Amino acid sequence: MNADVHPMKTVAETGLSQVFAEIRSSLPGGDAIARRRAEAFGRFEEKGLPHRRVEEWKYTDLRALMRDAKPIAPPPDAAALDRAKDAGDLLQAGDLRRLVFVDGAFAPKLSDLTALEPGLTIQSMAAVLAAADPFVVERLGSVVPTEDVAVALNTAFMDDGAVIRVADNAVICRPIHLAFRFAAQQPAAVFARSLVVVGAGARLTLIESHEGADDLDYQISAGLELVVGDGARVDHVKVGMDGARALHVATLMVSLGAGAEFSDTSFTMGGAVTRNQLFVRFAGESAVAHIRAATLIRGRQHVDTTLVVDHALPGGTSRELNKAVLDGESRSVFQGKIIVRPDAQKTDGKMMTKALLLSETAEADNKPELEIFADDVQCGHGATAGALDDDLLFYLMARGIARREAEGLLIQAFVGEAIEGIGHDGVREALTSAAAGWLAAR
Repeated sequence: MNADVHPMKTVAETGLSQVFAEIRSSLPGGDAIARRRAEAFGRFEEKGLPHRRVEEWKYTDLRALMRDAKPIAPPPDAAALDRAKDAGDLLQAGDLRRLVFVDGAFAPKLSDLTALEPGLTIQSMAAVLAAADPFVVERLGSVVPTEDVAVALNTAFMDDGAVIRVADNAVICRPIHLAFRFAAQQPAAVFARSLVVVGAGARLTLIESHEGADDLDYQISAGLELVVGDGARVDHVKVGMDGARALHVATLMVSLGAGAEFSDTSFTMGGAVTRNQLFVRFAGESAVAHIRAATLIRGRQHVDTTLVVDHALPGGTSRELNKAVLDGESRSVFQGKIIVRPDAQKTDGKMMTKALLLSETAEADNKPELEIFADDVQCGHGATAGALDDDLLFYLMARGIARREAEGLLIQAFVGEAIEGIGHDGVREALTSAAAGWLAAR
């Protein structure tokens, strides 16, 4: 047998098989969801954990990173809920509706479900799965179909998360904040899954934050499926502040209707290893997507941003901007692909990734790609990596600004290009302050 084609299972893969066999009957959902879980786990068992020989995962080898299978996090007890009462406080600047998830489980007592706006429905994913709600059963896993193994593993073990529905033409003025906190006191794994469906012509701002303690080796698998209806607008912000030893793998799957507008900003400072995956499909004509990422890492942190923007229909516009600041021996990865299908004439897609290296031992791997099957399009990509501009640094220092302060100004300006696209003033200012705090701690 060729080991490169059929590699032997690792301890983690064997352990996950045992865990799935033991707990599958206790996971929420009726027969339809149980079959979907089994099919997803079958795909995982067939392919195994992705490793460096898998092109999409060659920079982030999960087989090496997940050598041991972590037990599933138990339901939070009163002590865990108490430790999580400040979940998401970094972003509590402004009137955000906070929904708290502790160790993957929805915590109603810590959440704000009062006075929901007309046209807004919020439910727990675990409760909806247990009730076999056909609205969710039909959509779960079908928003942007993918064979990605990380998504398959999340589907197999998915437990709780948010189910949010916004009716046609409803304007949800108050942003919704999904605050995920790992509060267990032992190493464990969490599998969170959320579904957000925004109706035609509706408006929504959705914030995600992920946090945890620095002294625990825990694993997060998060999945968010988002449907943006015809003419709707959704702003999404994801903030990664996980603990220093955490492994975080998150997948965002977005379907855009005709004339829809989608803005996404990912801001990552925490975690030992983070992989943010985005699969964005233009399912309607003349949709617009702006996708930005800002990463600030040091030490031996590793952040991988991998996205696929799939223009399936005509007239779509997409802009992707990735900014990474690296110190110490940290590593950033950007893998971005724009696909233009044969029917997607008049597509306008541009992608840029820039890495700022603050040390000689930091590493940035950039791999932008285009796959174009239509002839009437405008598409392009670019990638840069380098140190601070000596001329700009000299310019500032010549005007009496200390070197460290001058470096901070240049770094903030570099990262700010990605952050400034956030529409909510309070969230944008909170992340700008967090970036300033990171710089001050250098």
